[in-house]
Amino acid sequence: MTIVAPVSEVLERVRGVCGELVLRRVDADFEVIANGVFLMDTRNGESERLLVSVAADSVPGRARVLIGGLGVGFSLRAALDHDGIGEIFVIEREPAVVEWNRTGPLRDVHGDALSDERVTVVEADLVSWLDSTDERFDALCLDIDNGPQWTVTDGNAALYSAAGLDMLSARLRPGGVLAVWSAEASAAFTRRLRGRFSEVQVLEIPVPRGEPDVVWLARR
Repeated sequence: MTIVAPVSEVLERVRGVCGELVLRRVDADFEVIANGVFLMDTRNGESERLLVSVAADSVPGRARVLIGGLGVGFSLRAALDHDGIGEIFVIEREPAVVEWNRTGPLRDVHGDALSDERVTVVEADLVSWLDSTDERFDALCLDIDNGPQWTVTDGNAALYSAAGLDMLSARLRPGGVLAVWSAEASAAFTRRLRGRFSEVQVLEIPVPRGEPDVVWLARR
């Protein structure tokens, strides 16, 4: 039996806001690498879509939704396809990620979702932007790290602290929900959520290899 090695090609390497970013094609899929650490790919996306769909299912009407982290566009596509979502803000600090999704090879992954008139893209650090804005949302859907205990940069850790959860709660409308994606479970983060929000669910999504992905859903 002959094992065929995957064909890998670096499409672009740039100096980003938080270090080196690489967009790589492996066979028919794309990967994004930050400072040598794998961040995301286009192979599945089930948990990234679920992040948005379960949040939207939990709030009434035409929800106003914030998506923290554009990634490869799975969460944004799910938001646009959900009947309960009206307006979408996407906060992404890396201009290269925005361009790879807007005009580059990731555009076809989500069907040119960034061109939809319901979408507003803000190129900014999520923690800083949330701390400086008075905007309020029905749902905050956050996927900017590999998890509360595995952040891309040290500054992101503040988002998962008690003070960070207070800030996130203040950006929600009454009855709004916070949804957070992670590549691994965190009992400590679950405890912090339950100490701040009235209802907390922990959803585990099986993946082909390794620990399940996790989505936390917390209602204000």
